Amino acid sequence: MFLWVIQRDLLLAMRQRADVLTTLFFFIIVVSLFPLGVGPEINMLRAMAPGVMWVAALLASMLSLERMFSSDYLDGTLEQMLLSPQPLSLVVLGKVLAHWLVTGVPLVLIAPVLGIQFNLPMDALLVLTASLLLGTPVLSLIGAIGAALTLGLRGGGVLVSLLVLPLYIPVLIFGAGAVEASSVGLGASTHLSLLGAFLLASLVFAPWATAAALRISME
Repeated sequence: MFLWVIQRDLLLAMRQRADVLTTLFFFIIVVSLFPLGVGPEINMLRAMAPGVMWVAALLASMLSLERMFSSDYLDGTLEQMLLSPQPLSLVVLGKVLAHWLVTGVPLVLIAPVLGIQFNLPMDALLVLTASLLLGTPVLSLIGAIGAALTLGLRGGGVLVSLLVLPLYIPVLIFGAGAVEASSVGLGASTHLSLLGAFLLASLVFAPWATAAALRISME
């Protein structure tokens, strides 16, 4: 069931490439506009790079949260998933993993290329990639809770943003902090360890919370 959910969501995402490309292009455009607006001052670009990259990744990941369960809700697939004998939390974990593969992985891969615009050193680019690799799954896991709570509501996209943004703040702080610490010559291991702890905690609690929210929304 877990593998079937992942395969199905990836297939649907490939059939709707516009939604996938929207997230990636939004990230590229937001990150690329800052150097053009601020100017070529190297020290300023390096100082603002961690925050800009992480805020852009956070906002880009939020664009597709509303669609995580909405299509299954509209065509009745979600109802069948709730009635299946498999644990709903396992189904949720499969959908979150598929969401991260479609939205999070492209951001992780393109981020080092965009980081060159800010004149980041190679060590900082590696830390940026590692922090996004640990942090973007947390964004998907937490976002799934908000998407489940607002399922079927009018203006659900705005409500999802209001619900999940406060929960995203620790990930944003430590993700950007890791890159900043590496840029100034300090170790980023502490920040990365905390991101890893957030990821483990989210893997344990988020699928269960999302499954409970889905049952409430379907009732």
